[in-house]
Amino acid sequence: MDQSFPNTEHLKGKTLINELFLNGKSVTAYPIRMYYIPLNDNDVKGFKVGVSVPKRNFKLAVHRNRIKRLLRESFRKNKYLVYNGTTQHFALLIVYIGKETPEYEFVETKFKKLVGAFLKAVS
Repeated sequence: MDQSFPNTEHLKGKTLINELFLNGKSVTAYPIRMYYIPLNDNDVKGFKVGVSVPKRNFKLAVHRNRIKRLLRESFRKNKYLVYNGTTQHFALLIVYIGKETPEYEFVETKFKKLVGAFLKAVS
């Protein structure tokens, strides 16, 4: 499987993001939470993924951007788990809810646990 994260997989649009927070379900593998809703559009193939780190927990943009890079990288490397686990299409929003800056290995192990919980919840 291609290990890229193209623009077609990026979650964009205020209405879809608001709907994720209002009507979406969530799974958590602390310190990462994933909100998800199924996509009904027939022209949308795959997943739409967004990443967020709250400014409340990390005041400096440097730290927020670093964590977002780590989350995107862990999705990019392990997206085959998500794609092979379900045939439905979803919009996903990954939010880092911890208070300390993590290392990549920690983020990747937690992301794998999160994907397992997501697939269990979806099936």
